[in-house]
Amino acid sequence: MESKREDAIKRMKELTAVLLPAARAYYQENREIMSNREYDQLYDELAGLERDTGVVLAGSPTQKVGYEVLSELPKEAHESPMLSLDKTKEVTALQDWLGEQTGILSWKLDGLTIVLTYEGGELVKAVTRGNGEIGEVITTNAKVFANVPLKIAYEGQLILRGEAVIKYSDFEKINEEIDDVDARYKNPRNLCSGSVRQLNNEITARRNVNFQAFMLVKADGVDFHNSRKAQLEWLLMQGFDVVEFESVNKESLPGGVESFSEKVSSCDFPSDGLVLLMDDIAYGESLGRTAKFPRNSIAFKWADEVRETRLTKIEWSASRTGLINPVAIFEPVELEGTTVSRASVHNISIMEELELGEGDTITVYKANMIIPQIAENLTRSRKIQIPENCPVCGGETEIRQINDVRSLYCTNPDCQAKKIKSFALLASRDALNIDGLSEATLEKFIAAGFIHRYADLFHLDRYKEEIVSMEGFGKRSYENLMAAVKTASNTTLPRLIYGLGITGIGLANAKMLCRSFHWDFAAMENAKKEELIEVDGIGEVLAEGWVSYFTLEDNRSQVEELIEELTIEAEPESQEDGIFAGKVFVITGSVEHFANRKALQAEIEKRGGKASSSVTSKTSYLINNDVTSNSSKNKKAKELGIPILSEKDFLELLGGNENAD
Repeated sequence: MESKREDAIKRMKELTAVLLPAARAYYQENREIMSNREYDQLYDELAGLERDTGVVLAGSPTQKVGYEVLSELPKEAHESPMLSLDKTKEVTALQDWLGEQTGILSWKLDGLTIVLTYEGGELVKAVTRGNGEIGEVITTNAKVFANVPLKIAYEGQLILRGEAVIKYSDFEKINEEIDDVDARYKNPRNLCSGSVRQLNNEITARRNVNFQAFMLVKADGVDFHNSRKAQLEWLLMQGFDVVEFESVNKESLPGGVESFSEKVSSCDFPSDGLVLLMDDIAYGESLGRTAKFPRNSIAFKWADEVRETRLTKIEWSASRTGLINPVAIFEPVELEGTTVSRASVHNISIMEELELGEGDTITVYKANMIIPQIAENLTRSRKIQIPENCPVCGGETEIRQINDVRSLYCTNPDCQAKKIKSFALLASRDALNIDGLSEATLEKFIAAGFIHRYADLFHLDRYKEEIVSMEGFGKRSYENLMAAVKTASNTTLPRLIYGLGITGIGLANAKMLCRSFHWDFAAMENAKKEELIEVDGIGEVLAEGWVSYFTLEDNRSQVEELIEELTIEAEPESQEDGIFAGKVFVITGSVEHFANRKALQAEIEKRGGKASSSVTSKTSYLINNDVTSNSSKNKKAKELGIPILSEKDFLELLGGNENAD
């Protein structure tokens, strides 16, 4: 019976993985990757399995998940403190700790610990670990994780813990889409932490966050025969993905550790070791805890494979922002099965702390068996000269201290490294989207003197003969590039703004600015800090960055020249004299008559209204199909005397004859 249920849940996951891309292609991209008949058959199969198992997975095409934007993440105290684990790097210490007991050995995943609560079979709450005492409530975000069940068959109160993680494969895909190398995420854990704690859960949904359950805290009325293993197997039957584990005793433990260590290089989830947990629940709990650690579990950290080598030089790597990072180059060594010869030192502060010098004897290792790092400098000669000139352009450098970190910057605004990265961002997919202008090609064109300013991208035809004769180019490549440049000259204002590379202004922020300033670029260009902060999503730091950018006359002139080369598509402007002019709407909950809440928002803005994320005294209407609910927004609206409308009420405001679909 259990095997049948497990197979059914496995099939549900397979169907969801097939149906979601098909739905996205059909509804959002106006293309088909499977026939309607095939889609309907698979959809019906999934719906049937959901009925049979009582499980509905997050992201299921049978569910309409409404996205929500919060003003802040509420905080909540945990019922009992979530303690850290004691650690060891010795397998023999693990054996001594386990003694004659049976243990559960599993990955120690490197993400963000989350506590989920289910009542009546539905996910009602998700809270981060936080500082162990108080966490942040991220329920709306957990509901759009890639694999969290929204509904389960068990209807009692269920509380469980797990790790939110982003796979290496997804991490690499997300980074590949960011053309500016400096803006890429450093590691999956940082990306996951930011994704889980987003105020806008639509962003969370795009990040493909996975939840791996590792401990059941409470499930009233279920007999687990005093076994942690039985609890994990039961969670599998409820539709949860459970961290990979195996049962071990004192004798089999070394083999279990070895088995996991062999999988590290191929594991798609970031891990920083293993966890050993007592299988006997009562015995484990009887051990109690110290002030810092529970005594029923212990972490195993990989004993780092450390190699001694000789530092040959520090290479200085310049970026678009002017930051120049030190990179240690050393004599090649074998680490964790691969040959390595370089490691990032990140900044001058770390370089000085290590007292590095060319010719020093250093030890290196791979953090989490993946990322090369310097462990120790054995000779500490301090013979590194911090360059006074940029390695790319020769311009003067300066050391800037931000908080406690000292870093090196190029001060030359015309630095070629800055130019290459800046032009690459402007030509990138989410900006002007000039196909064929890679960083390598831009480097050639800039070195040849074809490109100095943004507008020069649209005058490459002046250098036809030179380009055609370049290595890797020919007549066809040139013609393709010219066609791409012509296509790119028709663009939108948000794409242009994103492509300028103003600190912190991504495509989403660019769209918000355009809407708030009614697509008037001159107004945006001359906006004061106070005006910018009024825009949703623009805080003080981003506002200061925007103002600083347009304070520089060269930036202004470059942008003006660029705009002369572009045809900027007209955007649908709010009708100032529309029926909702001056009205502020807040939308919450799921929608039925509209494709999604964004479609409803578009209808409001089209008629002169504005959509906001939080209920305030300025709110004119709250739209919520559950008019009688006791949600925080409904309560706030009632306190302020703000009308609460269902979609039906809203359509009546439109005159009852609008086609919302």
